[in-house]
Amino acid sequence: MTFLQRLKNGISRFMYGRNGADHLGLGLLWTAILLEAVNWFVRSDAAHNVISLASSALLLWEVFRLFSKNLYARRRENAWFLTHLWQPVRDKLGRAKDKEHKYFSCPNCRTVCRVPRGKGKIIITCPKCGGEIHGKS
Repeated sequence: MTFLQRLKNGISRFMYGRNGADHLGLGLLWTAILLEAVNWFVRSDAAHNVISLASSALLLWEVFRLFSKNLYARRRENAWFLTHLWQPVRDKLGRAKDKEHKYFSCPNCRTVCRVPRGKGKIIITCPKCGGEIHGKS
């Protein structure tokens, strides 16, 4: 067994039962990197120190989450991040690229309905709750 294989096996044994990387952790890492990039262009010493402190705090939080053995709490945090921050941003970016359809949200159940553009004034029946959505495509 080579040195690299032994190192890989040792790291795998160490990480067993720990949280590891997830979407929230990657989001924290990219936010810290972005803050450091912004920090290069900041001229004020006070602002520079605040941004540097925020970036360091995000990195420490990421390392804590990475090695945490409290899987239930870390998964709950990640689920909150995915439903409240990640999913809405991903949905908005996905809809911005779709030029052939228009999206409507049902006022009753908040289900998103997709219809083709250019059909004029339409009434959409929600597939989930049966409510009507009036709109112009």
